[in-house]
Amino acid sequence: MSNSALDQLMRQVPAFKEWVPMWLRVTSCLLFIVVFQFSGGFYMASMSEMAGATSLMHDDVMMAAETMFVGITMIFPILFRLKFRLSTRVILPTVCVGLIVCNWVCMNTSFLPLLSVAAFLSGCFKMWGTFECFSSIQLRITPTRNFAVFFPVIYGTVFGCIQLSGLTTTYMTYYFHWHYMHYLMMGLLFLVAMASRLLFRDFHFGKPLPLYGIDWLGAAIWSLVLILIVFVVNYGEFYDWMDSPFVRLGMVCAFLLLVVNLKRMFRIRHPYIEAATFRYRHVVTVILLFGALALLTSAGTVLQGSYTGGILGYDSLNNISLNWPAFAGCVCGALFTWQIVVRCHASCKTVVFIGFACVVAYTGWMYFIVSPETNIERLYWPVFLKNAGNVILYVVLTVYVSQIVPFQHFFQALCAIGFVREGVGGPIFSAFFGRVLKILHQDNYLNLGGELDALNHTAAQVQTGALYGELQVQSLLVSIKELFGYVTLFGIVLLLLHLCTRYVKISHVRNVFRVPVVARLLQIEVHRERQEARETALGGRNIHPGGTK
Repeated sequence: MSNSALDQLMRQVPAFKEWVPMWLRVTSCLLFIVVFQFSGGFYMASMSEMAGATSLMHDDVMMAAETMFVGITMIFPILFRLKFRLSTRVILPTVCVGLIVCNWVCMNTSFLPLLSVAAFLSGCFKMWGTFECFSSIQLRITPTRNFAVFFPVIYGTVFGCIQLSGLTTTYMTYYFHWHYMHYLMMGLLFLVAMASRLLFRDFHFGKPLPLYGIDWLGAAIWSLVLILIVFVVNYGEFYDWMDSPFVRLGMVCAFLLLVVNLKRMFRIRHPYIEAATFRYRHVVTVILLFGALALLTSAGTVLQGSYTGGILGYDSLNNISLNWPAFAGCVCGALFTWQIVVRCHASCKTVVFIGFACVVAYTGWMYFIVSPETNIERLYWPVFLKNAGNVILYVVLTVYVSQIVPFQHFFQALCAIGFVREGVGGPIFSAFFGRVLKILHQDNYLNLGGELDALNHTAAQVQTGALYGELQVQSLLVSIKELFGYVTLFGIVLLLLHLCTRYVKISHVRNVFRVPVVARLLQIEVHRERQEARETALGGRNIHPGGTK
């Protein structure tokens, strides 16, 4: 079968049964993606209610929720293997059943280890189902297989669903009960499972790819390293950081496991993440850029939450209403990136600069409007800019990685970048800014409180309770404003340094891998697994001298 014939076959989304019309094939996959993105073991907008109902601390719920993001990250290297091992008709019901079980467990237990395991698995299932649906309709999204078209759709959908999921969860929790969000998602997942059995057929492009040779031990060790880091930064404030034996033990165990995995990376034949992944030009630079983005966005999340809750006194409905401009920012960021990369052929360096400029503009804007008299409408544009810049950077940096890393290591590179992007980057910087904000608040409280004595005539005319309550508010306000200023200065320096950074010149965006390439990779993979099985049977002796992987 020729290349064009194969492309034509994939463009018809052959996993569906023949009687299903094309509009229903594409629409159903998009709806399934929305359901998967809405679902999860934990819903961030209802964590306070969950903590109160289960008698867990807020740190406990946050620990389990961050574990879900670790699961999203760690499944990347095996997504393609799973796609070519199982049919869509098997994958989607499996994902739905797994997410239903995870929702039920998270809703009915307060045992933290079980919650964390359920959250981790829910992240894996969530990413697995989303990947399966997107990969099935990629040729309907971009018939030319252009990454610069494909990734704006992916990240626009994912980040948009995050905002809408928060809105749905808050309204369900406010008007009903936090359990109702779980019930709603379990019902929708059941419908997806039934629809997938009805609409899909057992279709494979070739012989199913065996799951031999996957470094499951390496995946488990990497997951434990990330979870231990999340544990340290999440409970550090509660346990008083290095004064706690639990924090010290967590740091030591994370370091030892990291050393073990790094040694395995160079010693075993097929590690979960190969060392070659980090040797490609500018991969480490992309990881650092995502780290800088995590720093800027974490600062905004911590400081904005303290400002709207501690200064403006917004309730959950007012706070979540900011998700509407955030949703608009996600959609506009994806559309802007598609337009400027595909239509205007802008360089990756230019688009990255624009994305960081939007996020830095958010922190600078917040610095100037932080005040007890600020109304909620003045927060719309800063929130819009932050989310637009976030989506722009996610899209363009992922497109850039697809150009500098070949397909063989592309998903491993996404996993390594996810260590910072979705794994430990957010928790580390959130803990850092939470700690710095606490120190600054105490320092400003003491400095401002030193002026409130018997010689201060204004203070003498105010009741003591009201006086020190206002002192708390003003010292927190000054601390938030001060931190926004520092972060803005860091962002400006980052933008100046970015102007001096050299990017790999990309004359045109590489297309999504074509079917013959995938077929060749499958042949190589099957041959490699057979060779390994033969060597194992012969006592580990290599019967192909000079052979390659």
